[in-house]
Amino acid sequence: MSWLWAIIVGFVLGLIAKAILPGKQHQPLWLTTLFGIAGAVLGNAVATWIGVGETKGIDWTRHLLQLIGAVVIVGLGEMMYGAIKGKRQMT
Repeated sequence: MSWLWAIIVGFVLGLIAKAILPGKQHQPLWLTTLFGIAGAVLGNAVATWIGVGETKGIDWTRHLLQLIGAVVIVGLGEMMYGAIKGKRQMT
């Protein structure tokens, strides 16, 4: 069940991150989902590192850090995807 939640959360975070980033992103939806999952993992790691990984009630700080992680990773992933896709088209 945890893998299913990871995919759902990654999908939602990836879509939100794509909506936040300016311009059009050209990466496919499956890659956006993977980047969203990676952003959630990064956000969880940072939340645990600063001591807000587990709190009473809703973990707003952890969720915000997950979203920030997703925005960063989706943005970087889009740049890498564009560079790879551009190189592939040139040859």
